[in-house]
Amino acid sequence: MTDRKTSLDAIAVASLVLCCVLWGLNQVAAKVALVEIPPLLQAGARSLGGAALVFLWAASRRLPLRDAPGAPPTARAGWLAGALFAAEFACIFVGLQFTTAGRMAVFLYLSPFVVALGMPFIARAERLSALQLGGLVAAFAGVAFAFADGFGAKAVSDRQWIGDGLGVLAALFWGATTLVIRGSALTSALPEKTLLYQLAVSGLLLTAGGVAVGESWPAQTSALAWALLAFQTVVVTFASYLLWFWLIRHYPATLIASFVLLTPVFGLLAGALLLGEPVTVRLVVALVAVSAGIAVVSRPARPRAAA
Repeated sequence: MTDRKTSLDAIAVASLVLCCVLWGLNQVAAKVALVEIPPLLQAGARSLGGAALVFLWAASRRLPLRDAPGAPPTARAGWLAGALFAAEFACIFVGLQFTTAGRMAVFLYLSPFVVALGMPFIARAERLSALQLGGLVAAFAGVAFAFADGFGAKAVSDRQWIGDGLGVLAALFWGATTLVIRGSALTSALPEKTLLYQLAVSGLLLTAGGVAVGESWPAQTSALAWALLAFQTVVVTFASYLLWFWLIRHYPATLIASFVLLTPVFGLLAGALLLGEPVTVRLVVALVAVSAGIAVVSRPARPRAAA
């Protein structure tokens, strides 16, 4: 039986903060590695390596990865979720060539709003309240305000708007992936099985896409590039995701969800401190708007009083 807890203890808080720090650092690691490893091949290698580790983990724990007899099939939804996952990371890795890691982290976390807008089509009970819609509008307004940086003198390049746009598109794909999982048989499947679908399918598609557009693995790759790829694969894609699933199994999901707010904060700080990326007023406003919006949208709806 699963040992469920009703509140967050010190282990949970430390684990959640660690996950958010790692996810914030992930954009920085990918951007630095792009100097040597092209985007689609890097994303593909990350996913394939993570898939191999998840498969070995499931095999060592004898977790059933095949559909149980009589259970709804998961293959079609798994392939669709994997394809959307591939599109998301293609946008992220290609977009990081044009925009900063900090900006990518902020724009990427529009994903919860995509889920919030789409969930009523899957479960009508999850319609947004007026307050939640207000948080949604505020977040999008903040992002639009920050997006204008890409067309001004403070842009890091004359094509920053392309990277910012790909970050927003990645958030749409991420949200769509979540909706596919929530609206299919994958919602009741083992987390390891769902993650394996996403990583294996995206790894194959991203690698094939990289080869199709003429990307090639560098003849010589520095130790730093290998270390950053290993960090993305082992620490972020494998270990942090499994830790996150463990937390969801043992602690209240509503309390855990609020910690997601820390990820774009850590991403912005990591880009500024490690890469010297500029932090504009517009971007800070967007960060506050997105964080406040997630907090409002993630609030559980109050039960209606009986008539």
